[in-house]
Parts: sequence; structure tokens; C-alpha cells
Amino acid sequence: MTDPKKKKKESPLINLAINIIIPIVILMKFSGEDKLGPVNGLLLAISFPLFYGIYEFVKDKKVNFISILGLISILFTGIIGILQLDAHWIAVKEAAVPLVIGIAVVVSLWTPFPLVKKLLFNEQIIDVAKINKILDEKGNHKLFEKRLTIATYLLAASFLLSAILNYVLAKVIVKSASGTEAFNQELGKMQSLSFPVIAVPSTIVMGLALWYLVHGVKKLTDLELKEIFNDPENM
Repeated sequence: MTDPKKKKKESPLINLAINIIIPIVILMKFSGEDKLGPVNGLLLAISFPLFYGIYEFVKDKKVNFISILGLISILFTGIIGILQLDAHWIAVKEAAVPLVIGIAVVVSLWTPFPLVKKLLFNEQIIDVAKINKILDEKGNHKLFEKRLTIATYLLAASFLLSAILNYVLAKVIVKSASGTEAFNQELGKMQSLSFPVIAVPSTIVMGLALWYLVHGVKKLTDLELKEIFNDPENM
């Protein structure tokens, strides 16, 4: 049964529109000198994901490490455009965010809060409480932790792949001087290509990490797949 007290989930269409579609349209169609202008167009484009991210922070009343990096990335895009820094810094910035996340994922293994548990082995996807109980009963928790470590490196590899692809895509597309209409249009083009070029292969690697983890859970707990994953209707 659905808990009426639980927060209503955000619409993925609204998220997609605010964070990707609207900024792309502004950058590519409204950044000309006869319209908003390059700087005002860039500022308006980044304002949508920036203020939406701040709104999410205020609404959820919690800090998310990856979301913070996303907001920092948006701010740096604005700084590069306003200060008219070399376009090379866009490629550096695009690669830096997933690279930092990947490093953080690996480093978090030596902390009480491994990020792999936030990103893959979490209550939104998996029935964590039931699985931990069965692992304890069967004495398989140490074996599971080893598999969790390998899944962590696979997850980090997905972010490393994303960093490499981000850098290459930015270097290939963004070549104009920052603070110009052409620069804004290239940013929009880069953003529009980021899903097929970057998100798809990175998501495939992340999916392999999840499959490896779930396969281990199935093996170590004797649970069926439907018993491992949470029922989305009850979340």
C-alpha cells in the first residue's frame, strides 16, 4: 500500500525540461545579439537548472554530494562565459565533475558511508533490510562486502568513462571564444549530444555494476530477483 505521507516524486519530464531542454533552446535560439545576447542568454540558460537545484535542496532539506557538484559545474559554466575564459576550460570542467565523483566513490570505501550504497545498494532500488537480515543469518556478509567492493570499482569506471567522453565531446564541439553567440550555440549542441554520446555508454557500465551486485545478492541469499528489488508501487 502506498504511504500517503511520503513525498510526491518529481516528474521526470519537468526535470528533463528544466535541466536540459529549456537551457538548450535558450543557448541555441535566443543568444544572438538581436535577442538576449551571448552573456544574458548564457545566464538565463544556466539559471533554470541552478535555481531548480537550489529549490530541490530547500524542499528536501538535505545535502546531496553529487547535486552540489552539479550546481558547482553550472556556476563554473557561467563564470567561464562571463569572464570570457578560454573555451578549453569547458572541457576541463566537463571532465572534472564525473572524475571527482568517481574518485569519491572509491575513497568512500574507507569511510562508514560508501557511496556505492547510496547509488546502487539503497532502499529506493533494493530491499536492503531484508537482504542484510538474510546475509547475517547465512553468515555471508563478508562475501557480500567483497562483491560490494568490486561493484564500487565498476561504478567508478562508469564515471571515469563519463569524464573521458565529456572531455572529448567538449574539445570537439566547443571551439569558439567564450562570451560569444557561437560559444553558446556550441554549449547547447554539446548538451544535446551528451545523452547519446555520454549518458548511454556510462549507464551501460553502471548497469553492469548493478547486475554484478544483484547477481551476488541472489547467489548469497537464495532470493529471486523480484524479492531483491523493492516494489515501486509501495515506495
